[in-house]
Amino acid sequence: MKYLILLGDGMADWPIKQLDGKTPLEYADTPNMDRIAGGVVGMVKTVPDGYPPGSDVANLSVLGYDPKKYYTGRAPLEAASKGVPMNDSDVAYRCNFVNIENGIMKDFAAGHISTDKAHKLIELLNEKLNFEGIEFFGGVSYRNLMIWRNGLTDDTTPPHDISDKQIDEHLPKGDAKDTLNAIMNEAKKILQNNDIHKEANAIWLWGEGKKPSMPLFYDMFQKNGCMISAVDLMVGIGRLTGLEIPNVEGMTGFIDTNYEGKINAAFDFFKHGGDFAYVHVEATDEAGHMGELDTKIKAIELFDKKIVGEALRMADEIEGGLRIAVLPDHPTPIEIKTHTSEPVPFAMFDTGQVIDKIGQYTENYCKQSGVFIENGYSLIKDVLFKG
Repeated sequence: MKYLILLGDGMADWPIKQLDGKTPLEYADTPNMDRIAGGVVGMVKTVPDGYPPGSDVANLSVLGYDPKKYYTGRAPLEAASKGVPMNDSDVAYRCNFVNIENGIMKDFAAGHISTDKAHKLIELLNEKLNFEGIEFFGGVSYRNLMIWRNGLTDDTTPPHDISDKQIDEHLPKGDAKDTLNAIMNEAKKILQNNDIHKEANAIWLWGEGKKPSMPLFYDMFQKNGCMISAVDLMVGIGRLTGLEIPNVEGMTGFIDTNYEGKINAAFDFFKHGGDFAYVHVEATDEAGHMGELDTKIKAIELFDKKIVGEALRMADEIEGGLRIAVLPDHPTPIEIKTHTSEPVPFAMFDTGQVIDKIGQYTENYCKQSGVFIENGYSLIKDVLFKG
């Protein structure tokens, strides 16, 4: 048997008045996830108490790694995805290009700046910003990195947590605050009149951490796996855990991503002897951060049709059967435009099994099953070994 996790980042949500009290998952047309929900459903707690409800913590859990043991911060995971060398004393920071107007975080993604333009601005920062031990590295779109050699960690806030809010009370507050604030202030002076992408008028530093150390996925579970994602964070987790990273052209991390390429890469991996594939789609989370309800519903429906539906259609190609698990990593409620830490719904289905019902892949339906997994990192054992 082969094993496939299909993860719609931030897909879970809260009931919304405009939808007559339904969540986006309840409102959206999702026949393929509903079919998966005809199998095993339940709720899983992906974010341990006391940990930030980020995609870093939550996806480590889904992949089977206890964040309490292995989580050191988001940015070093992204550094691993880029092959950025880090010594034990170095600290990585996520560096967002953002738009700040009159002291308010107007756009944590700087109008979803293109990767090419972001890399040009990174070159500009490396040329103009002169702070000892500081280096900037280009990522995907607004998601970039800063490495502080022999640096300090700090108490920082993700920019997507403060959309449309004053930034002053959310600036760095720890031992490194003076240096970090000085870097952001100097960067703002450099960027405010740039001709490359005017919406990117500032940077925001957050997600700091030192280099992590994690066991290989194969050593833990005796399965060969791959990670398919447009997001550096996920690629970094994949590299650190020894998963293969298929090259898929046209992945954007947004609603226009190459869905077909992603799911085809997973099945190509299976056909060449792979056991396990993790297909991560970011668009559902981005829509939640933007607070755009119609976009989130569209992103959910695209995920259902182009990822889940195609997986079900191609499942007959897999000798020995295919187990598919569908879930988000965390909720990203439209109402607050950021992540929350409550448990998320999961559904799991073995292709070829006979089911006497079509379920409903929704928060409420999965909760009503009574199945609850307290430690999110144990879900992977059900996916890989149960039954």
